[in-house]
Amino acid sequence: MRSTSSRMAAFRCIRISTALFFTLALPSQAGGIDLRQALENAFAHNKQISAFRFQIAAQEGQRLQAGLLPNPKVDLLFENLAGSGDFRGFDSAETTLSIGWAIEPGIRDRRIEVADERSAQTRLDAELLRLDVAAETAQRFLSSLEGQAHLIANEEAVALGEQTVAAIERRVRAGKAATAELLRARAELATDRLAHDDVTHELSVAYHKLAAQWGETTPSFSRVEGDLMKLPVVAPFDEFVVRLDRNPTLARLASEERVAAARVRLVEARRWPTLTPSVGIRRLEATDDWALVAGVSVPMPLFDRQQGRLVESRATLARTRADADAQRVRVHTALFEIYQEMRHSVHTAEALRDEVIPRFEEATNEVRQGYERGRYPYSELRTIQKDLRAARRSAVEASTAAHRLVITLEQLTGERASK
Repeated sequence: MRSTSSRMAAFRCIRISTALFFTLALPSQAGGIDLRQALENAFAHNKQISAFRFQIAAQEGQRLQAGLLPNPKVDLLFENLAGSGDFRGFDSAETTLSIGWAIEPGIRDRRIEVADERSAQTRLDAELLRLDVAAETAQRFLSSLEGQAHLIANEEAVALGEQTVAAIERRVRAGKAATAELLRARAELATDRLAHDDVTHELSVAYHKLAAQWGETTPSFSRVEGDLMKLPVVAPFDEFVVRLDRNPTLARLASEERVAAARVRLVEARRWPTLTPSVGIRRLEATDDWALVAGVSVPMPLFDRQQGRLVESRATLARTRADADAQRVRVHTALFEIYQEMRHSVHTAEALRDEVIPRFEEATNEVRQGYERGRYPYSELRTIQKDLRAARRSAVEASTAAHRLVITLEQLTGERASK
């Protein structure tokens, strides 16, 4: 049952952010990389994941160690020698050779149980690490995609500024506009070009951070592929509540609870005395005879030497259960908050994309044509252009926020969040 649960947990972790992939996916082109490729690279080459494999191997060694039987003990005893009278020298000596083997009632099985639970916990930690790596890779991919969207917007702003400068130059030559308007337009165009340089620098940093997820110091790609404005369609909140018990953090606490419970059983098993039966042979020098000997060693349990450990292990188990209950409340609260914020971001991005931006674009074209005909002052043209750029930037930011929150929802549930 435990191996089946581990495989299911692994499957859920591997498919983290597939919802985001299907939302953002575009056919990758030469020099580009999509989210699926980024995730595959991160899983295959991430240094943290590689290092965790050694921890899993170490845990397997601990499990092997827990199952080992104690070695037998050989005793050699000399009696009745080097005394006085008839016991002088070795004439009356008795030599006993015996072999004893400790019997641990239930302790070995309890040790193996603790090791198995620790091993399961380590494997869960490995899958949680994969979950974190996937989420971080998706977040960095989003940063790159957002940077590209801002770069495109800045390029459009520069192109629009150049068109505006050209239009003002024509009006100045025709004596229909003041030179101050041209100087101001050229200054604003220079500012737009500086902003373009800033975004280009930030995008380069975002590419390097994404490539670092799989150990590259220089990105082997020139762009990321995806549609940032294709917004996620997320399941109803009630479905997330049902998935709450599969939250990776709660699963980790449940694993800790199983380890703590196994330790309680191990301590309880150690309260029983360890029996050490022995069997051997005895040589009697006085009669030149041999005889078998047998015995058993049993500690006298006058005092319970496991009282403190038992109290400690039971307290640890109770604390782990209390932590799980408290964490469940925190996760539910966070789930509700993130879900509502995500819905708000999606609604904002949809309104900007479908209603605000198209109307600003129409108004910008109208004002630009009217300015060239002398119907609007330059200040009106520049204001509507700034409003359009602000709306486009807000749409990018709202859409990016929605996708980021979807990733966070996937981290909370360990499952795909959008349809």
